[in-house]
Amino acid sequence: MRVTRSITIDESELTERFILASGPGGQNVNKVATAVELRFDVAHSKSLPAAVRERLIALAGKRLSSAGILVIAAQRFRSQPRNREDARERLAALIREAATPPKLRRATSPSRAAKRRRVDDKRQLGARKRERSGSGWD
Repeated sequence: MRVTRSITIDESELTERFILASGPGGQNVNKVATAVELRFDVAHSKSLPAAVRERLIALAGKRLSSAGILVIAAQRFRSQPRNREDARERLAALIREAATPPKLRRATSPSRAAKRRRVDDKRQLGARKRERSGSGWD
């Protein structure tokens, strides 16, 4: 399964299990296992670079088991092939998101003009409060 130009996941690393789905579908829901449970072992995957693996573990949240297995359940559609495709696409989207490195924050400092404006605003606010004080109400 091709995720990005540099990341390709081997089909043998994916495990699919078909389960009964809830929701719409009428009699079909009770008879046919249309929902898909896709499992991907993130912790032991050879397809993922180390940096992407770490970001994916952080992104997965509660979808990640304690053993490092990512579980994606898809039951949005009434047919098994569409749910299967949906689960794979959601996995690919999650890996793509983990593949983009976060932007580093550059520390900046306020400009001299911004500092001056802040001090002037403080001074104005203080003057306004002094005017409102009850010193002249005798």
